Amino acid sequence: MSNDKINHLKEKIRLYEAVLNSILTGVIITDSEGYVIFFSETYGKFLDVDPKAQIGKYCTEAVKNSRMAIVAKTGIAETFQPHQIMNQDMVVQRIPIRIDGKLVAVFGQVMFENIKDVQVLASKLNLLESKVKFYEKELEDLRSSKYGLKNIVGQSHSIIELKKQVLKAARVNIPVLLTGETGTGKELFAHAIHSASKRRKSPFVRLNCAAIPKNLLESELFGYDPGAFTGAGVKSKPGKFELAHQGSIFLDEIGELPLELQPKLLRVIEEREVERLGGTRVIKTDFRLIAATHQNLEECVKKGSFREDLYYRLNVIPLRIPPLRERKEDISTTARHLLTKLNREFGSSVSKISPEVIQIFENYDWPGNVRELANTLERILYSIDGLENVIRVEHLPIVFRGLKEKSKNTRGTLLRTIVENSEKDALIKTLRLSNNNKNKAARILGIHRTALYKKMKKYNLSLTS
Repeated sequence: MSNDKINHLKEKIRLYEAVLNSILTGVIITDSEGYVIFFSETYGKFLDVDPKAQIGKYCTEAVKNSRMAIVAKTGIAETFQPHQIMNQDMVVQRIPIRIDGKLVAVFGQVMFENIKDVQVLASKLNLLESKVKFYEKELEDLRSSKYGLKNIVGQSHSIIELKKQVLKAARVNIPVLLTGETGTGKELFAHAIHSASKRRKSPFVRLNCAAIPKNLLESELFGYDPGAFTGAGVKSKPGKFELAHQGSIFLDEIGELPLELQPKLLRVIEEREVERLGGTRVIKTDFRLIAATHQNLEECVKKGSFREDLYYRLNVIPLRIPPLRERKEDISTTARHLLTKLNREFGSSVSKISPEVIQIFENYDWPGNVRELANTLERILYSIDGLENVIRVEHLPIVFRGLKEKSKNTRGTLLRTIVENSEKDALIKTLRLSNNNKNKAARILGIHRTALYKKMKKYNLSLTS
């Protein structure tokens, strides 16, 4: 062997010894018979012995009760084993070393100089595990939907049927198109669909197509890689479809999506894959799409502002959210539900709404729907006296106070209608009973024959005998 090779081997041995001596806990290595061939300086300091003097000794001579020879004989590793050295409870490991399948040495190491250190570490790990679970739950809550079916209030036939449709839609993964006027709660229903589905523990990703500038919408939807455009920087950014993997993506105001982006959206829906701006790789993503709009997309298709093929791809499960004016029986329930929620947010204690106010609310058409109702209640709570616990007519914004008289007139009109319908019904039944004999019918009703004719004329009943 040349001097260069010998010197090279010596340098490697020095390096390995330096590494082993730098291990803070003690290290011992024996041959296959249990005799010491290496004893680290740190181990020597701990045992207060000369490390070099231990070389060649039998393992139990160097370290009392050592099991290194036993591991050399069995070839079975012993890890995280308690071992008492110098009257101290320690944790050690003994690892058999093989070359070409033959056991040539045993590596021994003191892992913890005091068994209490293991207990401290275990305690720290338990604490960290608890924190991880807590943060995972926090992250799940942030990513998941905020609302479920219980947040959709109302007892009208249309709402009850709509809830049934939500549950039905939640069971499948095909696209849902929510339509309805502004403020009807389309996002609430999108949350409810996701919350009732098997994807509830995965992300619920939202994007309002009308709220993002058109030049940024593509990068928000599909993401970008470094250098994709000016200002993209050196970092990549995943798009909403990537973030919604295994969850749901809610695209609000889908009718505002630029025409040039619609083919790309259609491809993502059909292929379940995206390609970032400036990127070269295709990214698979598993998502459930829920879209919403207040526009009539069929009209948009006719006008050429929305692609027909995309419309049909989105409109697989159409759900129309009715406006408040079509379900006035829900106004009272909705108002009280919103009041409870706002009380929590404001820290107020206004617990009731007077019947007169409810009547006024029911006579109003609510062009802004539930959102307008919530905003109205917010204004009232902001301005109402802190000692009040009932919302009365005088607390209402001016626009509503003019409806008070209308409310009274409506009640009067309703009473007249009930009376007139009852009177007409009584006339018809009496005429039928008297075989259309006017004299007999008048006697039964206890009115003059002339009065009978006037009433028959009023209700367009035949005067012929």
